[in-house]
Amino acid sequence: MKNLGRHVLAEIYGCKFDILNDVKKVEEIMVNAALEAGAEVRECVFHKFSPQGVSGVVVISESHLAIHTWPELGYAAVDVFTCGDKVNPWDSCNYLVREFGAADMSAKETERGLLPDITKQPAAVNL
Repeated sequence: MKNLGRHVLAEIYGCKFDILNDVKKVEEIMVNAALEAGAEVRECVFHKFSPQGVSGVVVISESHLAIHTWPELGYAAVDVFTCGDKVNPWDSCNYLVREFGAADMSAKETERGLLPDITKQPAAVNL
């Protein structure tokens, strides 16, 4: 079975507080992470929490990148979901590790859209 997409869930540790707490910097890094992987950026929404933390999403033609940060813990929870064969979610994750000044990343990939062979499905019935 062929998958429709790849979804990487990344736990990024040992990041720099000043980066993870700066909404503009986090947005810039996330957009560049999408571009680094060859994705086409469509829209972005980011929010700064008080007293600290940032959440945001970058919508790409191929799906999305999302993040939530805990600057006080040096931690970012990230997911990168890409569809098709042209964009590699690991390129985005590795870019984020570098740009956040992270000490470590733990990540796993899940294949999304594992559909049965539609050529074996019965034809749709028009009523």
